[in-house]
Amino acid sequence: MEVYRTPDAAFDHLPDFGWAPAYAEVADPDGGTVRVAYIDAGPADGPVALLLHGEPSWSFLYRHVIRVLSEGGIRCVAPDMVGFGRSDKPVHEADYSYARLVEWTRELVLDHLELREVTLVGQDWGGLIGLRLVAEHPERFSRVVATNTGLPTGDFDMPEVWWRFRRAVESADVLDVGRLVAAGCVHPLADQVRAAYDAPYPEERAKAGARALPGLVPTRPDDPASDANRAAWEVLSATTLPFLVAFSDGDPITGAMAPVLRKLIPGARGLSHPTITDTGHFLQEDAGEELGRLVGDFMRC
Repeated sequence: MEVYRTPDAAFDHLPDFGWAPAYAEVADPDGGTVRVAYIDAGPADGPVALLLHGEPSWSFLYRHVIRVLSEGGIRCVAPDMVGFGRSDKPVHEADYSYARLVEWTRELVLDHLELREVTLVGQDWGGLIGLRLVAEHPERFSRVVATNTGLPTGDFDMPEVWWRFRRAVESADVLDVGRLVAAGCVHPLADQVRAAYDAPYPEERAKAGARALPGLVPTRPDDPASDANRAAWEVLSATTLPFLVAFSDGDPITGAMAPVLRKLIPGARGLSHPTITDTGHFLQEDAGEELGRLVGDFMRC
């Protein structure tokens, strides 16, 4: 597998993101390995929050959440998906699949880091991957926070705004990652922040993951990931793990999933589910400190 590794110098000027990355090797399908980066912040013996980002962001998205949680005694583990952030980036779109993204994340957090009693915080693809891990390895998780995410099976159509996003990504000669993140926020991004989202991709070939992921979302019942996601729904619809649904009030892509999760997940019943106002799809940018406080309170209750 041919991979691109972003030079360290690309990350020299990241605002409010001073944590040093750690690295682990996970298996690639050709018998080699790819390097996965992650942030491990807060007390080593604290309760664990696993913070999974989505498309086309990276762990930088969680910087305000990490600060609030780690200052509150919570250990924060925030990986960069393969293809994103400081992690290795396969340069061919065909090297990405939903199953590989789940397995790469599983190998890092369950085998390498051996995390247990984990609170999942999953947004966007962080939920698509994280909810699979919860369903397939429920003994390793204690709580779930789903935020602007879902677990599609292809049995129901995606909203038109998502299809427009997918077509824009697929047709772009030059993929402007910073602009895509900014478009998913209610509040404008400072130039330094927007540059931080562009930082992992000094070359266009480094963006294969960002280009590939919209096409990996199950949009038809016979998608390669549909059966695994249906199986995950069967487990989740019976789980009593405490399950907090913390969505924004301004995300047209995933907003319709909030009532579905609250209704179908037994662990969501009886909880007070917050709606985070004046926020868009990337609510960690629009209201990261508020999200951090909500997650911390949920983990301590």
